[in-house]
Amino acid sequence: MEIIQASGTCSSPSLIHPLRRHIPTGISLNSRLSPDSSILFLKPKFSQRAVAAVTTRAVLGNSTSDSVATKVVEHDLSLAIKNKASEISSDLKGTSIFLVGINSSYKLDLGQILADALRYYYFNSDGLVEEAAGGKINAISIIENDKEGYLASETEVLKQLSSMGRLIVCAGNGAVKSATNLALLRHGVSIWIDVPLDLAAKELEEDKIQLSASDTPICKSSPEILDQVAALYNSGLDGYSTADATISLQNVASQLGYGYDELDAVTVEDMCMEVLKEIERLMRVKKMMEEAARPF
Repeated sequence: MEIIQASGTCSSPSLIHPLRRHIPTGISLNSRLSPDSSILFLKPKFSQRAVAAVTTRAVLGNSTSDSVATKVVEHDLSLAIKNKASEISSDLKGTSIFLVGINSSYKLDLGQILADALRYYYFNSDGLVEEAAGGKINAISIIENDKEGYLASETEVLKQLSSMGRLIVCAGNGAVKSATNLALLRHGVSIWIDVPLDLAAKELEEDKIQLSASDTPICKSSPEILDQVAALYNSGLDGYSTADATISLQNVASQLGYGYDELDAVTVEDMCMEVLKEIERLMRVKKMMEEAARPF
């Protein structure tokens, strides 16, 4: 993990910049950080479970009909996330954060919420490459016919993103499959978002682009897709293990008192809070190491 202080600032949270049509031959994303750029503001997707409501029923008096009083207590986890982000911002110093792992709604939504909380820019590296190819269908075709060219495009995207600060980057599967890409991730903090394979497989039944990048043909049945996701996971495992920290959906569920069959009770906001705590820990360790290295 190499901490790089960002030279720019972000005046608005959770921003996605418009993308150019052709990336592989000469990507230049720096211009997208210009204050004059056309910017699409994203609102983070907070799940309904993020706000817990407790209803208290009280029977008042001896009247013929019950009088009911309802008290609603809201737990604003989003506010807690923003407070935690504010606490660690000074130590983070604009260092970019790369989220790795098989793509899932947890990972993608988490990236947007983190960007909003830290007032960072948000990028999905797969989305950049897909747009450069002219859309998802074209990107799948390129993967199937020119896999090396697609991976080279992923590397070029990461090269540009790693040169900037104040970014939350949801990195694609190719981000951990080469020494060059792993070195680029060291320009920021890398976090492995680990979700159970069966959950990832359910989502990938509708999104075949990741399966196209695997070493096996695309299959349509759920068991075969699960096998392909497992193969995709195993092929990236060595790269995932180099991340600075790991946030496991199962571990977060366990900490919150949920069993494996209750994983859907864990919200993206729960995951986000754990990511921020882990970043806080990493910054604390880095600070201690720097102080220990100072001459007496």
